[in-house]
Amino acid sequence: MASSIFRSLQVHPFMLYPTTFLRRRNGVFHLTTKATQSQTDTQQRQPQTKVSSSNSTQSKKLDKIPKDYEAIIGIETHVQLSTLTKAFCGCPYSYGSSPNSSICPICMGLPGALPVLNSKIIDFAVKLGLALNCNLAFKSKFDRKQYFYPDLPKGYQISQFDVPIATAGFLDVDIPVEFGGGHKRFGITRVHMEEDAGKLLHAENGNYSQVDLNRAGVPLLEIVSEPDMRNGIEAAEYAAELQRLVRYLGVSNGNMQEGSLRCDVNVSIRPIGQSKFGTKVEIKNLNSFSSVSRAIDFEISRQVQLHSHGQEDQIVQETRLWEEGSQRTITMRKKEGLADYRYFPEPDLPAVILSQEYVDGIKNSLPELPEIKRRRYEQMGLSMQDVLFLANDKNIAEFFDATLAKGADSKLVANWIMSDIAAFMKNEKLTINEIKLTPEELSELIASIKGGTISGKIGKEILFELLAKGGTVKELIQKKDLVQIADPVEIEKMVDKVIVENPKQVEQYRGGKTKLQGFFAGQV
Repeated sequence: MASSIFRSLQVHPFMLYPTTFLRRRNGVFHLTTKATQSQTDTQQRQPQTKVSSSNSTQSKKLDKIPKDYEAIIGIETHVQLSTLTKAFCGCPYSYGSSPNSSICPICMGLPGALPVLNSKIIDFAVKLGLALNCNLAFKSKFDRKQYFYPDLPKGYQISQFDVPIATAGFLDVDIPVEFGGGHKRFGITRVHMEEDAGKLLHAENGNYSQVDLNRAGVPLLEIVSEPDMRNGIEAAEYAAELQRLVRYLGVSNGNMQEGSLRCDVNVSIRPIGQSKFGTKVEIKNLNSFSSVSRAIDFEISRQVQLHSHGQEDQIVQETRLWEEGSQRTITMRKKEGLADYRYFPEPDLPAVILSQEYVDGIKNSLPELPEIKRRRYEQMGLSMQDVLFLANDKNIAEFFDATLAKGADSKLVANWIMSDIAAFMKNEKLTINEIKLTPEELSELIASIKGGTISGKIGKEILFELLAKGGTVKELIQKKDLVQIADPVEIEKMVDKVIVENPKQVEQYRGGKTKLQGFFAGQV
């Protein structure tokens, strides 16, 4: 692999090394790797031709999975941690910052630079390991994972190999009603700590790529699942639950569009009844949960088609990319094996040793997790649709719980949040933390309607003012004179007054023009 990379670099006769430039412009380093025009064009043309001939036919013939095959799916999820600094140096990381503006000799991999572990990574790893019901390793270590790529300046990644910090856990997932419903439990093989690589910025003409090392050394937790999923929906819901979990824990923002949560999916198929796994294929470039589901279903169908035509030998262990535009997977590279990485213990970092007291302290600080929250909401008598909506977002769940704490009915609160409040947030592109309405005032509004002070229609008018401008329910009712009159004696006086003031309409009504009943109701 190393030789193939360096063969693509253009070598000038007057230079000893290929044209890899490290230049400083406006205080920022830019590392540029330039490739030859002919080689780049050839490399780009060859895979495109190969893909178009094979996949265009497949895309027309992809059917549902035959019942005599079973899909085996596992997911490797990388979670970028919300630490103030990187894993082994003091550089901060901010998504979208100028290229190479947050780097130092350590994350650049310069000779003589030594890593120092950010202890917050251990806190987050233990938190996530406990939340995933894993067994913690009270003594774990770091290892070097060797591979050569332009955005990996050291030539190896600091990771964990044979002694990860957490193993043998599980994650409980509720499948949405529209996808059949049900409760699933997916096994977790391991959780381990590692650092991220840099990023390649490819030129539009394909002549060269620039290396941005801002992301190099950013701390990650990799969660490896057991191959327990059987279709794209289960895999997407598993990934969504992981995102929910890391957000509840506060260890990551989990934003897929920023690369804070990245899923690599392994897919294989086998005939029903066969215990041996088929050849697995890894799929990358999945930037949404819907793309996870669609990519898996496509890949399953592709492999089934090859099996059904007796071409299963064409399914090879490789990494494929998901193309969103064409809705298909294409070959990226042949997959490396463990031997290719040549793992060995990281000599520059000590072992990570946990005490029982330390673990217990973190365990006691864990918030109520999504699965526990959903079960609690179910016990309130809420429907599964209500439960999944409310528990999906930590902030919405907190708003809901705070409103209940003021004495409001759970079903009424859920209805208001899921209908009018959710619609307002969607239209205004706001989160529940950004609206002016408070849990106290929502509880007061519900109580005012339930007690007959105002009608439901007036309640909605008040709600939208509270959402946009804030204030209190009582102030708005008094200010706009919106108190609903419920005393029969007072209403009878109004009716008598309307009859007295409209003798002509009264005569017409008595003469049989009963449609005037609406007129009198309106006057009252």
